[in-house]
Amino acid sequence: MPDLLETLILDLIEYVGLRETTYEEVMDAWRTSCPRLPVWEDATDRGLIETVQVNGRRIARATPSGVSMLAERRPAS
Repeated sequence: MPDLLETLILDLIEYVGLRETTYEEVMDAWRTSCPRLPVWEDATDRGLIETVQVNGRRIARATPSGVSMLAERRPAS
């Protein structure tokens, strides 16, 4: 069985990769659906997601390492 934290990290990378997502939207969407902070912290500590300023908004996005991890572990069918 895959590690739960790894599965949630992949879910987070996939979520921020679907569209431009603000940091606030990520925190709101993950508020009740999972234990977001350990997932967020692990993903950012490992360099898989990041936040950047775009037009005065804080955007969460997958890094190239995060995109590679997602492609490797969840290949598109």
